[in-house]
Amino acid sequence: MGNVRLLIADDHAVVRQGIRQILSDAPEMQIVAEASTGLEALELVRNERVDVVILDLSMPGLSGMETVKRIRQDCPNVPILVLSMHSEEQYAVRAIRSGAAGYLTKDSAPEELVAAVRSVARGHKYVTETLAERLAFEIERGSDRLAHETLSDREYQVMLLMAEGLRGQDIAERLALSSKTVSTYRARLLRKMNIGSSAELTRYALRHRLIDT
Repeated sequence: MGNVRLLIADDHAVVRQGIRQILSDAPEMQIVAEASTGLEALELVRNERVDVVILDLSMPGLSGMETVKRIRQDCPNVPILVLSMHSEEQYAVRAIRSGAAGYLTKDSAPEELVAAVRSVARGHKYVTETLAERLAFEIERGSDRLAHETLSDREYQVMLLMAEGLRGQDIAERLALSSKTVSTYRARLLRKMNIGSSAELTRYALRHRLIDT
């Protein structure tokens, strides 16, 4: 394998530095750009020669899932490795469905990150054994989806924050949205899921392991 040109997209500089340090032990890997928002990442992928994008899902502005979709739309040959603080149960299947080539959590071992980058750079998918089983289950189940799987990516993001106990204003600030927009998402997702209250939503999320206890 020749040099692998990398873009790191994460809104925390200390995380980007940590990724740099881990990948510095892999001589073929060259970090050519960094981004702190989804829009920055999208612009850099369009204008720089990038072989792999390492992408966080929780960045301000353009959501991580939307960033994945737009990079895949504009630069379909550039694989995206999602490196997220969120557990596989929360976001991994959605990320792969959106076009990501792999998914790792930030508590993964450093050598696993190196292996994942090498794998997606070669054109392969990189998923853990647990995620592979989950994807197989999703395929087998077909169109019989759970309530939270009917939500759009942004509705799903708001739903998780609601289930964790955040109030509307807190969610608006976290996602850089207006309070009115968050209220619209809240009403829409509760209707889609046929859930009547935030407390009931939290119980649902705990039951399906979408949030930690």
